[in-house]
Amino acid sequence: MITQAFVLAAGLGTRLRPLTDELPKPLVPIFQKPLITFALDHLIATGIQRFVINTHRLPHLFEHQFAEKHYRGRSVDLVNEPELLETGGGIKNAEPLLHDGDFLTYSGDILTDIPLDSLIEEHFRAANDVTLALRETGFTPSIAYQQGRIVDIGERFGIAGDYDFANIAVWNKKIFARIPQRKISFIPVLLDWIAEGGKIGGLVLNEGKWFNIGSSVQYVEVHRIIASQNWSPDFIGDADWAARTAKSASIDTSAQLRGLTVVGADCYIGAGAILEDTIVWPGAQIASLSELQDCIVRTRHRAEGILQNAIV
Repeated sequence: MITQAFVLAAGLGTRLRPLTDELPKPLVPIFQKPLITFALDHLIATGIQRFVINTHRLPHLFEHQFAEKHYRGRSVDLVNEPELLETGGGIKNAEPLLHDGDFLTYSGDILTDIPLDSLIEEHFRAANDVTLALRETGFTPSIAYQQGRIVDIGERFGIAGDYDFANIAVWNKKIFARIPQRKISFIPVLLDWIAEGGKIGGLVLNEGKWFNIGSSVQYVEVHRIIASQNWSPDFIGDADWAARTAKSASIDTSAQLRGLTVVGADCYIGAGAILEDTIVWPGAQIASLSELQDCIVRTRHRAEGILQNAIV
């Protein structure tokens, strides 16, 4: 069993701007639940007891989110990177906290229910040094996979890719000796290891859902898919996470919420307001008599007037 995981949350969230201007992408809400907590719930279901999370932008918001340094009874250590170290450098930087053998890495900005137990089982069955979760994601395939082994990434050795990396992997602690103490992706580290005969394995996991939210349109579409398909994996620890309206929201009785409208915690919706297919983040306010259609109102922002396809 693997009991520790490194969750990558230090990205800039550039593709999701302006939603990420004031909130790191891993903390963006999906219905009533921060995105990163789906990853933590998923990992807990596999037996993870300790989390290390790296941060970069707006680290105080992660500190607030995990103020107790625990999540569902599991310890959480935050490691800030004042300068981004990329994926390899981030793993190396977390080495002092990942000292109990093999560990999982999981991108804190994806949303998925792929079977992690299968990935872990394959890692130990094949006695791999590293095992990557692979998937047909719709992005350009970059990983060449043959007979259970990763043989190329990005065609460095001239072998075309079959699959994409699903942003989840299992690592042997031998990786720490191979990563320099500097900014570096783990891709060249793995490629060098492959060239030297390292056992870099993979497992194709096309089951279930896998979302990598790269735009405000995709952000809204994820809500539509979850709502229309009643997607709610058993591992999620919050019973009311997919509620359309948070219990602490204050909504005037004359306001109308239509279509796929989501209202977060501690929001205020004024008298006569009409919201259609609009997502309102925690703490936001909608002025009385406002009409919003296909909008996103961010945390602590106030929307008023007639708005369509707007991000406030």
